[in-house]
Amino acid sequence: MNSERRNFLQQLSLGIGSVIALPFVSAARYMKDITGFQMPVHPVTEVEPLGFQWETSDPFLFCAHHEDHFPRGNGQMGPAASLKGRSLGDDFIIKDGFRMYHGKKVPGFPGHPHRGFETVTIVRKGVVDHADSLGAAGRYGYGDVQWMTAGEGVQHSEMFPLLRDDQDNPLELFQVWLNLPAKSKMVKPHFKMLWGDRIPKFTHTNADDKKTTVEIIAGALGVHKAPAPPPNSWAADPDNEVAIFNIKLERGASWTLPKASPGINRTLYYYEGDTLSIDGKRIPNYNRVEVHADRDVRLENGMDGASILVLQGRPIGEKVMQYGPFVMNTKEEIKQAFEDYHKTQFGGWPWPSRAHVHEKDAGRFALHSNGRKEVKG
Repeated sequence: MNSERRNFLQQLSLGIGSVIALPFVSAARYMKDITGFQMPVHPVTEVEPLGFQWETSDPFLFCAHHEDHFPRGNGQMGPAASLKGRSLGDDFIIKDGFRMYHGKKVPGFPGHPHRGFETVTIVRKGVVDHADSLGAAGRYGYGDVQWMTAGEGVQHSEMFPLLRDDQDNPLELFQVWLNLPAKSKMVKPHFKMLWGDRIPKFTHTNADDKKTTVEIIAGALGVHKAPAPPPNSWAADPDNEVAIFNIKLERGASWTLPKASPGINRTLYYYEGDTLSIDGKRIPNYNRVEVHADRDVRLENGMDGASILVLQGRPIGEKVMQYGPFVMNTKEEIKQAFEDYHKTQFGGWPWPSRAHVHEKDAGRFALHSNGRKEVKG
């Protein structure tokens, strides 16, 4: 078991890679024309195609977009399809429309450690089974969000059980990594569910009766405020203006995203659609768009529906040292994280399997480490 855990940790470290990030420095908002007068620049500062892992700006670390067209289930919550030809345990290449990731029977990510940051998992389609080293567990999906503060260290598994045996099991989710400042990196872990029916939604109808709907997962949009994040999150301080919005525009819809304060980083991820423009600039599908956060941003959609994920926040502005599942400020702290994990396993693993899945008919629920249980059905 120890050998298996070490091998998985090595695979995870290689899969995520290592990065050193320095504090973000924003570009100038204005430029001079030939007459010497100050002229406002376009709100869009950068447009770049997206891959599997999306580049983010401080205070975020990265965002992964999982989109898999899983087939019907085999009765044991795995795919009713041949797994031959796959690198089981490290399967990140789409084959027959899906990946198994680190799972060998059920797709997903068996038990692995984290320290020093937070994960925000936003599920649009399908379900996720959570289990962790603190004894917390849950099943969530279909618009639910899980927000986990890893803090001083926690192991968790994220498996994608295929519950339907009579039809396909599509999965789509975003996992956002939000950094913690140095003062909060060693706080106690915290696990919180934001159920889909509790996430506020704002709807705007333009003059042509076309609707734009915004899910407010973090932060605020006018009078609409997201559920409170975990208490030690960078997002818990409203002055940091951390926001996570999921925007959907009907064909022909238009809406203006209100400006934030100066010094805030804001990125728009155009992940669905084909005819979006921002302040008159045509944006290619599946692209990342950096914008000046302290300017209103006009979104105009064409003949196809469009979906945009927005990540914004005040930068933490600290040096970041990341290696695999640990995010700290120095190499010495990363080394200590590995030593602590190998010594304590961050509390061990109380579940029968590192790829633990719950009973097939369990429904949506959250079991907290203090024994409190939420049941959604």
